[in-house]
Amino acid sequence: MMASDLQMNSEQLRSKPPTRCRSPFNSIKFFVLCHGMLQLAQLLVSGYLKSSISTIERRYGFSSQKSGILASFNEVGNTVLIVFVSFFGSRVHRPRFIGGGALVASLAALMMALPHFISGPYEYTVHISRKSHTQISFQTPLSNHSCTQQESHAQQGVFPLLLLGQLLLGIGGVPIQPFGISYIDDYASKRNSPFYLGILLAVTSIGPAFGFMMGSFMLNFYVDIDKMSKDEIGLERGDPRWVGAWWLGFVVAASFLFLTSLPYLFFPQQMPKEEAAGNAKEPRAEEEKKPLPDPVQELTLKQFLKSFPRIALRTLQNPIYLLVVLAQVHLAAMIAGLATFMAKFIERQFTQTASFSNMMIGGVNIPLAVLGIVLGGALMRRLKISTRGSALMCTSAILMCILTALPLLLLGCSTQRVTGVYPTKQNRSLECSSGCSCPIEAFNPVCGSDGVEFRSPCHAGCLTKVLDDNTSKILKYTDCGCIGVSGSYGYALPGTCGSDCKHLLLPFMVLSALTCFINRHTHHSHTAFLPAPVLYGTAIDTTCIIWGKKCGRNTSCHYYNMDLFRQRFLGLQAFFVTGAFVCFLLSLLVLRHRAGKQGKQAGQGYTMIDRELSPDKNTASKELQNMAA
Repeated sequence: MMASDLQMNSEQLRSKPPTRCRSPFNSIKFFVLCHGMLQLAQLLVSGYLKSSISTIERRYGFSSQKSGILASFNEVGNTVLIVFVSFFGSRVHRPRFIGGGALVASLAALMMALPHFISGPYEYTVHISRKSHTQISFQTPLSNHSCTQQESHAQQGVFPLLLLGQLLLGIGGVPIQPFGISYIDDYASKRNSPFYLGILLAVTSIGPAFGFMMGSFMLNFYVDIDKMSKDEIGLERGDPRWVGAWWLGFVVAASFLFLTSLPYLFFPQQMPKEEAAGNAKEPRAEEEKKPLPDPVQELTLKQFLKSFPRIALRTLQNPIYLLVVLAQVHLAAMIAGLATFMAKFIERQFTQTASFSNMMIGGVNIPLAVLGIVLGGALMRRLKISTRGSALMCTSAILMCILTALPLLLLGCSTQRVTGVYPTKQNRSLECSSGCSCPIEAFNPVCGSDGVEFRSPCHAGCLTKVLDDNTSKILKYTDCGCIGVSGSYGYALPGTCGSDCKHLLLPFMVLSALTCFINRHTHHSHTAFLPAPVLYGTAIDTTCIIWGKKCGRNTSCHYYNMDLFRQRFLGLQAFFVTGAFVCFLLSLLVLRHRAGKQGKQAGQGYTMIDRELSPDKNTASKELQNMAA
């Protein structure tokens, strides 16, 4: 008896798979863990760039239109190459392609930080030098003679270098999500596959929030923290000339991307199919049910490229699908523009720092948007909503978005009074400061004791300064000829006077977060829209009152007309939301008309819709349900 038991045990040991098969790299669960970390790292870069847009503008003198081009340029490489993903599919070693793409994205993130290291130290528009301990004189850091020498090839190449980094980031991201999802779908059990994909969706949704929160942290450090000591930094974080360490987050994100890319080099091209725990019948059923052959895999590359436009055109001929796609485009355009410039809007409209503005978006808006996605999906699953129900749900949700978005247009203030800038703009110097010979490039805002702002102490006619005995920092400027208080010269404090709208920040954030929450019931997080940030940036540039000047060229904007800024920036949001509402409403009307027509013919009412849809229309049906989920 014992001999037979030993023989059976030895046979069982021999029948067990070798140790190699029990390696973590042959586990789909480990692949899901690695892929979640990789997608988090990838979206961390995207979110961080958007959190640093206003800072990069100030550092290198970009317009908002340029910033919009930069923010959306990763979509160029992604859009050109994503078409080939469906062709290559399982023909290639998907994990290694994912790892290779992640390494390219890591290199791209490092390239985004490179301009900091090839550029000289950050210089303010105006330096203040001492004539004596109390008297001041004003000078620009660069004379006209030295401008040509200072504008080196490295400085001129900053924008192309950033664009190249974004392009590579888009190219590197092409295989990550589609190959990862298809790999999980192939080797996860039927029971666990939706759960794994849900994990990836959650990571995809929350990833940008980590990017904004990292931006909030990094921008608290001075940009040249690696080049000077803390005592040498002469700016406070609330100073409009402050530039945070925007480059530091890209270095961290590049390291994270590199580390998360390494495991993919060890995953096999094919792995054993996962067995569902507690369900012994499922593996056998899955083995007996052979998957249908993929017709795409039978095509050559030339045949695929020739057939793709025809298939795309045939798909878009379905009115429901076309309307859903157009609604997606409108919502994606709105989200892309707001994600890129909302932090800048909060910073300017409510006189907040870039760090605080990013914290509001990463800590409030995005988490509520993720909650909206989760609740939308749970509602779809619980109620088992049909295609027509999905269209009704999307239409209702977007209508509520319009109702919460429109009041945002009223929450704001006009630009603070700035002498010579707003409300009356004049190019010539004031009589009270005409003898100071203020440089045209001067930008060192001060707030007068009468509540009026000036572009610099020179423009305020200030003659002396009061220093802190311990830190030698300027406390205030006195003997200011342009600031008259009770018949005597007034004083000015460093920094902007700011707007009177700080008390409106709370209701603005409540309505904005509520709009994000409702919108995400109808819109998933995998879409992007290339021209939207450029369109938003162009609209913002049209509201600029005074552009910065350096070496005779325009740099970033110093002062905006905040009424126009608010109306055009949030007006674009309202426009895109309304466009999405019209598309969803039309899709609902088309479904209702089709249901009524089929109900009359077959006498079966609206239940005919889902059964009578052709394969192309079924695609639209699934897309509508995905939108609501």
